Amino acid sequence: MNYTSVSHCGNDHQVWIKAIDFYKDDLDLLEGRLIEIVKKNNVHDAMAGVEHFQNQFIVQRNNIDELRHSIREHDGWVAGEAKEHAGRMDSRHNGEHAQLKDQVDSFGKIFNELRHEFNIFLAKWM
Repeated sequence: MNYTSVSHCGNDHQVWIKAIDFYKDDLDLLEGRLIEIVKKNNVHDAMAGVEHFQNQFIVQRNNIDELRHSIREHDGWVAGEAKEHAGRMDSRHNGEHAQLKDQVDSFGKIFNELRHEFNIFLAKWM
């Protein structure tokens, strides 16, 4: 078996958790702005947009929770490997780490697109 150091994994996990914590905080702010729109508008078009973004925010909050769980689960697995193999893990599992990185990157892209779409909506109705 080939082994690789787990040091990069721990650093990645910390960075990813901080990133999704940032997105969660940003989501709280966006939801606050959505409430402002509701208070200022009762136009059908505005309410349709509000409902759309409420749904999107719920979906993204769920995605954040699932992503955080996956990161913590992977971190626990890596810690177990490090303990069992003196700071190393079976290199056959590098793909799992890369896949998790792709999920984090994809989430960031999707969230940023949603934020951009919401800012356009916000500019129209505020």
